[in-house]
Amino acid sequence: MKVYKELSLFENKSSLVVTVGSFDGLHIGHQKIIEEVIKTAGKKNIESCVITFEPHPRMVLQKEAGIKLLTSLDEKIEILESIGVNKLVVLNFSIDFSHKSSEQFIEEYVLKLGAVHMVVGHDHKFGKDRLGDVNQLMEIAANDSFGITEVQPETFNGEIVSSSKIRTALLNGDIEKANDYLGRNYSVSGIITLGAQRGRTLGFPTANLKSAFENKVLPKNGVYIVDCIVDGQNYFGIMNIGNRPTFESKNEIVIEVNLFDFDGDIYGQQMKINFLHRVRDEKKFQSKEELIQQINSDKIYAAEFLKKFNK
Repeated sequence: MKVYKELSLFENKSSLVVTVGSFDGLHIGHQKIIEEVIKTAGKKNIESCVITFEPHPRMVLQKEAGIKLLTSLDEKIEILESIGVNKLVVLNFSIDFSHKSSEQFIEEYVLKLGAVHMVVGHDHKFGKDRLGDVNQLMEIAANDSFGITEVQPETFNGEIVSSSKIRTALLNGDIEKANDYLGRNYSVSGIITLGAQRGRTLGFPTANLKSAFENKVLPKNGVYIVDCIVDGQNYFGIMNIGNRPTFESKNEIVIEVNLFDFDGDIYGQQMKINFLHRVRDEKKFQSKEELIQQINSDKIYAAEFLKKFNK
């Protein structure tokens, strides 16, 4: 997949089937749209193209909201490439950009890139104040021999899938629901840093993760069963997200993971943590011995879970 972060670098060599959106999370609803783009492009024997925005529009227009996101741009690129998209165009979203009308956006970006067909979701809005919609696209299509496909929403267990519902599920600790809606395990990536090393003194050495994307949604504080990838290798483990109330009084959120069947030095290395299951809430223990007993119990629970998970 070719990625273009500057329109001046775009190679307009052929006609395209495109879709446009922020696509935060690239959940199963987004994937349904993108798969339609790829299928339509295949039928027309032309290339597929996704147009997205960086930063996320809500981060520009609603700064005070402090929105957290499901996917960084790097994660979007990785997922879109795995799906099979030919081209990705990343448009810089700014206040000035937000003032463009829907007509300007279609003319200056979508058509200019060579789009001959556009695939959109059922509630797609674009342009200044989100006034552009499918009806307007249909009018453009009628005048410019431009094809439009509207994709109906994707549902899971009778509920329409959306990025906001996934965020809510994560903040409630409902990892299974978030993973079902995403069509993959929710993940956080970053660099392993040196922590206080208290886990080592307890007999459970932990790796602290500094997230590579500070605006990433973190699931509800607590203990999780995770699948971690380090240097191309997978390791299961248990992870704690929280304030470490047994030892700390600060409000800083710490991500620390204890890897099973692993003994090595991974400080400074990149790690991807996939969330599989939430075990329990984080809590304060009255003694070191009580904490050790709970960690042992968590590991036994995780081992039983993974036996079923790996079948």
